[in-house]
Amino acid sequence: MGAGATRHSASAFATAELISQAVFAGAIHATLASMKPFWETKTLAEMTEAEWESLCDGCGRCCLVVLEDDDEPGAYYETKVACRLFDAQKRRCTDYPNRHARVPDCVKLTPQNAGALAWLPATCAYRRLARGEGLADWHPLISGDPKTVARAGVAVSKSVRNEDDVDIVDIEDWMTRKRR
Repeated sequence: MGAGATRHSASAFATAELISQAVFAGAIHATLASMKPFWETKTLAEMTEAEWESLCDGCGRCCLVVLEDDDEPGAYYETKVACRLFDAQKRRCTDYPNRHARVPDCVKLTPQNAGALAWLPATCAYRRLARGEGLADWHPLISGDPKTVARAGVAVSKSVRNEDDVDIVDIEDWMTRKRR
């Protein structure tokens, strides 16, 4: 009987251990399910540099030459002309770390100015989050696929022209659409 009681105790212990593991696993699952992504729990100012940089969806629209209408202040128009450092095929800056030194009018986005820069496209993650909006469903952090930006029609055309190849006098001829 002593041996049976020991077996029973071991069995009861094993059952209690399995129940404990199941409860623990359920608690982990519930915790993970309730965890929100960093862009929903942090302000732009609280984000790490890596988190901040990951917000860029790679659309390239902030690298376009944008014109403000002299007759309608606050009305902005996109062109088919991009910054001299913009690689249209990759939709990325060719010298991102040194862009401000090489292109003096390149604007540095910060948590402080992201919501105030009216020329940023309404689709820009920095602008959206600064204004209390969430990320769009096509954003790579939501979709898990960087190609959804182009499929959603948000990415710039790979045929944009480099600003060094366009005469500034003709820049209005390159306007494409009003920016919203």
